[in-house]
Amino acid sequence: MNPTLILMIGGGLTLILLVVGGVVALADRRSVIDERIERYGSGTTAAVATAPAGGGARTSFLGDQLDQVLSRRGFAPGIKAQLARADLKLNVGEYLALVVICAIGTGAVFTVLNGSMFIGILAGIGGAFLPRFYVRARMRGRLRRFDDQLSDMINLAVNGLRAGYSIMQALESVGREMPAPISTEFRRVVQEMQLGVSMEGALDNLLRRIPSEDLDLMVTAVNIQREVGGNLADVLETISFTIRERVRIKGEIRVLTSQQSFSGYLLSGLPFALAGVLFLVNRPYMLTFVAPESRVLGIPMLVAAALLIAAGYFVMRKIVDIDV
Repeated sequence: MNPTLILMIGGGLTLILLVVGGVVALADRRSVIDERIERYGSGTTAAVATAPAGGGARTSFLGDQLDQVLSRRGFAPGIKAQLARADLKLNVGEYLALVVICAIGTGAVFTVLNGSMFIGILAGIGGAFLPRFYVRARMRGRLRRFDDQLSDMINLAVNGLRAGYSIMQALESVGREMPAPISTEFRRVVQEMQLGVSMEGALDNLLRRIPSEDLDLMVTAVNIQREVGGNLADVLETISFTIRERVRIKGEIRVLTSQQSFSGYLLSGLPFALAGVLFLVNRPYMLTFVAPESRVLGIPMLVAAALLIAAGYFVMRKIVDIDV
């Protein structure tokens, strides 16, 4: 098939999806208040736990219809949880549409640049994973920032409790005075409690959105104190000191293992960089792996090399992954 025709088809499909999504989004006139009432008025804590933390984004009619169809699938809850943890204002339908757009666009571009359908298919498969990598990177970065802020948040809550605040007033002060993302999450906890969700349920929802071991320790202490009583300020102060020490030790371990981590990235990416340079310098030599007369051995060799590189990368990551 003509590479130019493939590019035109792929670009046309991508453009149609973007235009339709944009037009429908502009035509949607639902207010932010209506969306919040619809989300929080359902009475189910599961829906609250997996919704994005911002709460003010508009959704399109097309995205809502696609999301209703896909929400019945078994993979939808996992995707919703990941989007909520990354604080992305997307539903399942919009996320999967983005995956399709990335796959089609990447495959079409590489097909035209290389003139090979096989390369285009491989690039399309890789492009489909780009949104997943982005979501996971946002999840890790947001979780790291949350853990770094948690100790200061607990100190602020302890000061509020000792000043005579209730636990809800202390959490409100956290939502007002702390930076994001911890202020966003605890402000949402307060909103859920104001809408009728119990404190235990709101904190459990927070723990689903932020799967942090340090946060789990704090939530457990609060729930136990509500059942058996005790001085919550002293308990939280002890937990704050423990979390602060864990963060310090994790930082020291991250510094000491940074060289090994960088070596893993370098050794894993070097074969791909070398293959790219050889492809630009001597394209016929690299295309020998996928040539009709040698692809029986060439393609298994490429797959085996990729698997060995991935195995080596994960082994190096496991070595430097020290649990504290």
